[in-house]
Parts: sequence; structure tokens; C-alpha cells
Amino acid sequence: MEKEIYVTPLAGRYASKEMNKIWSSDTKYSTWRKLWIALAETEKELGINITEEQINEMKQNVENIDYEIVSKREAECRHDVMSHVYEFGIKCPSAKPIIHLGATSCYVTDNTDVILMREALKLVRQKLVLVISNLKEFALKNKDVTCLGYTHFQPAQLTTVGKRATLWLQDLLEDLEELDFVIDNMKLLGCKGTTGTRGKLYETI
Repeated sequence: MEKEIYVTPLAGRYASKEMNKIWSSDTKYSTWRKLWIALAETEKELGINITEEQINEMKQNVENIDYEIVSKREAECRHDVMSHVYEFGIKCPSAKPIIHLGATSCYVTDNTDVILMREALKLVRQKLVLVISNLKEFALKNKDVTCLGYTHFQPAQLTTVGKRATLWLQDLLEDLEELDFVIDNMKLLGCKGTTGTRGKLYETI
């Protein structure tokens, strides 16, 4: 269970189940594996000797992670990515020679961060749209309910509860606009080879 959710004191107090799932170990490391599959598929297209059987073997084990093996290996080699490469290779013996072929650790760590941040922002957007919709209904319902306005924390002229709510809506709509811009413009960082070569990862995860 502890690998299925993201565990911190703040997450336990404030984060939704959906957000915890996005940042869980299972999601993180299965995304590493999806990136390795995308890498292998791209390298195969470029003519490297990688078979469809190797790729299918990797696909069949995307979520089959033995954290105990990973932990023991990391205690020996002190490297998180190589520990997962090792464990993935045990599950995929035919694909073992081509897992992570030509890549750096940052290929999986940095691109996974981008992917998870995008998924997290999409979840925030979804919940923000619901808040905007509910606040709109609140504003319409209370458009004729009179209340006292304030300026600089001092009583001012009369307004309505509905009008006050539309001002909150204005801020939330600006937040939604900014979220849409960030989500639409997030890009993967590509894949950079271990000897300084550089290429683009076109596969959509």
C-alpha cells in the first residue's frame, strides 16, 4: 500500500487520493519503464538491433515492480536508476541488454518529473473548474442578497453577495487561464546520450 500513494505529513493532511496516486512510487517507477519502452521503440525505428519481442516483454512488466530487489540492489550500488534497471532486467531477461540503452539517468528522472507535474496540474485544473462552476451558481443564487462592501478593511457602500462572488470568480478564471498556458506548453526534455549526443523523444507518454 505504501508504494501506491505519496507519503509525507503534508500529503496525509491536505492532498487528495488522486494527487497522492500521481506522486506515488508505483506511478513514478512505472513511468520510468514507459520511458524506457519509448526509448527502445524509437531506437528500433532508427535501426538499432532491438526486437519486437523485447519491447513486448517490457510492456508486459510495466507495473510488475519488486521493491525489495530494488532496495537490496540500491544498498549495493547506491544508484536509484541503475537499481531499477537491474530489477527490470530480471523481469525482462531478453530485453535486459537494451533497457536504458544509450540514456542517462536524467532521461527517466527529469522527464518523469515533467510528466507527473503535468498530470498533477491537469488534476488541479479539473478541480478548479468545479470550484468555478459552484461559485458561479452561488453568485447567481445570491445576486440580490444585499451586503456591506469594504475598502481598506473599512465599511463602504452596499453591494450584493453575488457581486462579491463574481470578483472571486475573476481571480479564479485568471488562475485557470494561467494553468491552461502552463499545461499546454510543458515539454519533455528529450533524451541525451551518455556521451553527449542528443536527440528528441517524440513518443507521447
